[in-house]
Amino acid sequence: MRHWIVKLFTMVVISILAAAPSLVRAEDTIPMDDDEMEAVLAGALDDDSLVAEEMAELNEHRAAMEQMQEEGMYKALKRKFIEGNAGFMSLVALALILGLAFCVERIIYLTLSEVNTKKLLDDVDAKVEEGDIEGAKDICRETRGPVASICYQGLMRAEESVDSIERSITSYGQVQMANLEKGCSWITLFIAIAPSLGFLGTVIGMVMAFDEIQEAGDISPTIVASGMKVALITTIFGIIVALILQVFYNYILNKIEQLTTQMEDAAITLLDILVKYKSKQQ
Repeated sequence: MRHWIVKLFTMVVISILAAAPSLVRAEDTIPMDDDEMEAVLAGALDDDSLVAEEMAELNEHRAAMEQMQEEGMYKALKRKFIEGNAGFMSLVALALILGLAFCVERIIYLTLSEVNTKKLLDDVDAKVEEGDIEGAKDICRETRGPVASICYQGLMRAEESVDSIERSITSYGQVQMANLEKGCSWITLFIAIAPSLGFLGTVIGMVMAFDEIQEAGDISPTIVASGMKVALITTIFGIIVALILQVFYNYILNKIEQLTTQMEDAAITLLDILVKYKSKQQ
């Protein structure tokens, strides 16, 4: 009887030792309590919210880039115009409009003043050789531009001395030069005003930024951004306006130089024609 009890006890011990690893593994999979579960879920939610915020920022940046690519030049300029403080940007735009108005007026005037100088002088020479001074005057009257006006002025004194004719042509040439350069001083004024207005906006924008910093009592990029935007955008637009007007102004100066050269050549040629005419009369 004792033998069977020992044998049974031995079998129970062996069974317990055999089941111990499985009990340990089962203990490892015991569910967590409520506090531990809430902490794990909160961490997972925080991770998800961070990912969602990053994705939202990325999508917003992508949408802004696509909008900038799709919007035209007019809309982009309009948006920057508003961001740069409409007060100062309006002054810069006014300088551009007035400067371009003077440029267009000068370009039209100078373009209409250009004539075929060689043909005009050939026709005048033919009439003078025939002794028809009045016919030569009619040709000059019917032709527009300063070259024809100078020739007409010289023909009016065809019976006077060569020195008198030369003085008359020189004096009238100076008057024509003044007419060609009329309005150019206004263009140079707007070329100087445009960047000056931009720099004025820069200074005032910096003052605005420092005022906002003083009111907030803290230096923050958000506080400084508005004033700095006014400062930078007005300067950029002022310089762009000055560059545009400078290009037109140089083109106008080039046309004035061409007309001046034509006037000088016409004056010399007309003097030669009249000298030849006087020598025939003598």
